[in-house]
Amino acid sequence: MDFQSSLFADEAAAAPALAPERRVLSRGAWVDVQRNWLPDPDAAFTALVERVPWRAERREMYDAVVDVPRLVHTYLAGDPLPHAALDRARADLSAHYLPELGEPFVTAGCCYYRDGRDSVAWHGDTIGRGRAEDTMVAIVSVGDPRRLLLRPRGGGPSIALTMGHGDLVVMGGTCQRSWEHAVPKVAHSGPRISVQFRPLNVF
Repeated sequence: MDFQSSLFADEAAAAPALAPERRVLSRGAWVDVQRNWLPDPDAAFTALVERVPWRAERREMYDAVVDVPRLVHTYLAGDPLPHAALDRARADLSAHYLPELGEPFVTAGCCYYRDGRDSVAWHGDTIGRGRAEDTMVAIVSVGDPRRLLLRPRGGGPSIALTMGHGDLVVMGGTCQRSWEHAVPKVAHSGPRISVQFRPLNVF
């Protein structure tokens, strides 16, 4: 694990108030961004690496079965999360977005990008309610910075958001069905973990 943690991590730090900046996209989609939001991201990163029961997945592609280029695990509703800061993050996100979302975030999908070769292709979270309903996916990133790309579904210019250590990005409105997102491969990167908080039955 080559990730260089910050030199001044403060385990007692409290999460700053949620005050994300919103970027309105087309077709009813939007993204909120708040930098350096997760307190003590070093400890959260270490806990995620060591405590999550990571698994490798395989999938069919054309006429072959290939490895999914990242490790994954999903915490379902009611499952304890591997670090207290993540429980607090989910509760704070649920409280902040409840007037707009109308329900809490309940699941936490985790993706471990071990180096620059790990990635996720263009997609939207449209298995489940996101296919037909407005919803939200809140992503907390820890580890080395990686770019999150977004583009209109069907093609069009993409936008790039660099997700740094402790950053928060929330995709909302129609984003899952009218836009797509991806984390592309890069030549050089240390490990990075994303935690995606979702409402019930959004995948």
